[in-house]
Parts: sequence; structure tokens; C-alpha cells
Amino acid sequence: MTNHAEDFSLAAALRATEGWDDPDDLTDPTDLTDADDAAEDDGWESGYADADPEDGDDPTTGDLDLVERHELRRVAGLRTELEDITEVEYRQLRLERVVLVGVWTEGTVADVENAMAELALLAETAGSEVLDAIYQRRQSPDPATYIGRGKVEGLREIVQATGADTVICDGELAPSQLRNLEDKVKVKVVDRTALILDIFAQHAKSKEGQAQVELAQLSYMKQRLRGWGGNLSRQAGGRVGADGGGIGGRGPGETKIETDRRRINDKIAKLRRELKAMKGTRDTKRQERRRNEIPSVAIAGYTNAGKSSLLNRLTGAGVLVEDALFATLDPTTRRTTTGDGRVYTMSDTVGFVRHLPHQLVEAFRSTLEEVADADLIVHVVDGSHPDPEGQLSAVREVLADIEAGQVPELVIINKVDAADPLVVDRLLRREPHSVAVSARTGEGIAAAIAAIEADLPRPQVEFTALVPYARGDLIDRIHKDGEIGSLEHTADGTRVTGRATEALAGELAVYAV
Repeated sequence: MTNHAEDFSLAAALRATEGWDDPDDLTDPTDLTDADDAAEDDGWESGYADADPEDGDDPTTGDLDLVERHELRRVAGLRTELEDITEVEYRQLRLERVVLVGVWTEGTVADVENAMAELALLAETAGSEVLDAIYQRRQSPDPATYIGRGKVEGLREIVQATGADTVICDGELAPSQLRNLEDKVKVKVVDRTALILDIFAQHAKSKEGQAQVELAQLSYMKQRLRGWGGNLSRQAGGRVGADGGGIGGRGPGETKIETDRRRINDKIAKLRRELKAMKGTRDTKRQERRRNEIPSVAIAGYTNAGKSSLLNRLTGAGVLVEDALFATLDPTTRRTTTGDGRVYTMSDTVGFVRHLPHQLVEAFRSTLEEVADADLIVHVVDGSHPDPEGQLSAVREVLADIEAGQVPELVIINKVDAADPLVVDRLLRREPHSVAVSARTGEGIAAAIAAIEADLPRPQVEFTALVPYARGDLIDRIHKDGEIGSLEHTADGTRVTGRATEALAGELAVYAV
């Protein structure tokens, strides 16, 4: 009997790929890859902000991070067998050749086709090859198998004919639906939530991001522990030390599934303690910015809308840019200045998606607080997407969940170089406070910067002061932290009027005139 108490990491198991020998490789998300190979095979161009052929470089791309992510690629053709899993926490999401399944309960045909297209992009981002897709119109998903009995038979025939080894459902399946569907089609079944969790596990790079993803995975899997056969119902009572039960496993008898659930709860508690400590560091940095009254801008929006490209274009941050869903999971904050010298910060955040799993929202809450505490949200929407209005609605739902719905919002319609001009005009009319830009070509960037600077909070205290020439440091701080209305050099010093923060106005009060 395997002693799985010695090495328990659900996130590592979900990130693992069959055929890898070195266990260290299984825990390093930078060693896994995205769907670049599959995208190229299907004729998709990978990388929205690819290098410009004219100048050989693109300032909106984090080239070094992109190279690191593409160092190793998933190997196509690996098979997934439905086998007796004795270590449930090590069930692997080995997505290679997949069939997509959706249930259409409301909306138009175009809506469901857009949803299935997005699911296909998610699957490709996770490293899969999409073979076929089916969807069914129903009042509600079937409580037993998600799709109706007839569709289950058709799905099984498609799986057999195409040689698919995984079925991905566009929804969150209950444990019973997952089990019943797997029993019917005889291959692995994965729902939308598990798929997104797998993508996050591949792309998380910072320690905090990896802990957040693992917490979300554990919360999701805790209610879905299962296995084939009777191995999970066996009790480990009496003297079980030789079998690996050890201290805490003895007693009247604890089934293996109960032991697994207890260990998952212990791991969740440990991760929450770690994230709480990391949150303290983030809060300290945020409080320092508040103490200095530095305005903050958060870039939010749908995944792959071009948020990182826009941050690079606006600030020269050099963060990773990739034409893939959820390429950015680790937030980046950069300090920049307005045209008149005022300092403010701009943060890139994790992208949102339709029906973002609740576990992810909870796990990433500390990161998403950057958005809720911002002075301005720059809401980026992909103008070339088939349903940009749907993107706007999906993002605003998440913003409401994290209590950021009341923060002032500026809508940036990105990728206008690839968008239909009629769609862009429609969005500009629908969103009065909006600007159309292209982060790739630089079109409209100047207007976006002007709109952001106009929406930044202004210093509240008006002042008029005659500052001695020996206090040039105060003039410098007025440029950085305040607004200068007029400035005149006189024989006695610099006469300046404008607005300042309360702290700065207190220092200037000595020289007030």
C-alpha cells in the first residue's frame, strides 16, 4: 500500500503530465507550457503582441518571461486510461485529445457558439487538441449526467470514433454528474472549473500565486474525492503503523476517503495561514502608498483583452504578454507620472472570465483587493471579440463580488487595429466614458493617458505660499504630490499657488501668504 502521507500536494498532481520522471518537474509551473503548438497547428497566430517585423521588437512584450514559459512543451499523443486510482489526490488532468460538451439553457445560438469557442480556447491554453464539440438545448442541465440520455450515447460514439481521451463540459459538474458521465463514456471527464484551475496551475509563477491556485484546487477537489473499486471504503483501524497510517490514523477505523479529506483540510488551513502572512506584506505596501497619498490605478478586464500589453505601452513595465487565456496571474505594479509630474501607480491584475469559479475568486481575494482599493479602474475590453458586451458584463459581475463596483471606471476598448469599426463605434456610444486604443500599434494611447490623468483624484487643499529658494525640496514635492496653478520666481523666493495633500499643505503653511 502506498504511503501517500509522505508526499501530498494536490496542485502538483493536477499539474503533472504522464511520462515525466523527475518529481521536481511536476511542481514547477514554469516548466509547463500553453497551447502554442496546438494554436499553430490550427492556423491561429500565437501572440497578440508579437515582434513587429519592421523594427524587430515590440515594447509591449515581456520577451524573457515568454521564452521561459516556452522552454518546455507538452508532448502530444499521450494517452489517459480510466484506471483504478488508489491515490485520489494524485488524479491527473492530462488533457490531450478532447471533446467539448455544452448545455444551452438561455440566450441565442450566437451566445452558445461564443461560449463553446471560448471553451475551446481554454482547452487549447491548457495544452489540449480539440477534436469535436457538441451542445444541447435544455431547460436545465440533466441532474444525473449533465446532458440527456440520447446525447450521452452520441457523445460515447464520438469519443470512440475520434479516439478522444478526455471530455470537457462547459459548466461546473456535481460529483454525481462527473461519476455518472465517466461511467457512461469510459474516459476522463473534466468540467470548466477544473479546466480553469489547471490553466492557473500552469501559469502561476510567484509563491503567492501558486499558493492561491493550490488553495482553490483543494477546495474544489475536497468534495470530489472518489475512486474506482472499494479501495476508498476500507477502514484503517487498530495497528496500521506498518501500512503507513501512523499517528492519527489509528483508532476504531477511518476510511481512506475520510483520511484524504482530513489531510486536505489540514493543507487548506496551512495555505490560508501562509496567504494571510503574504497579505500582510501586500497591505504594508498599500498602506505606505496611502500614507504618501499616491493615487492608484488598477487595470482590470476579461482575460486576453490586452491588459498587460496596455500596461507595457503606458509604463514600459516589460511584463509577459501572450495571446493566451490567463497569461497573467501575478499582479504587477509600476510607478509612473502624469504630464505635470504627479506620481501614481498602475497595477496589472488577473483576467476575469465568464462564470469565473467561486473557488478562484475566494483564493485570489487578497490579490483582487488591489482593484477594490484603487482610485480608478481601467476596464479593458477586447474590441475584436465576438461579444465585447458580454465581456463587460462578466467583468462587472466579478467587480461587484469583490466590492469594487463603486470605484470610478474608465473603459478602454483595445485591439481596434483588429476590430470592426462599427463595433468600436457601438461600444463608444454604449460606454460614454471610454477611449478606443490599440496597445499593439499605439493608436489612441495619448488619449487614454489624458483620460486616466483627468480621472485621477486631485489634491484637496488649496494653498498660496512663498517658498524660500533654500527649500527647493518643497517645490519638487509639489510637482510630485500636488498640482501647481501658478509659479513665479521673486526676489524673496518662489511664489506658488495650487493644490496639495493635507500633509504637504501642513508643511507649506509656514510659508503661506
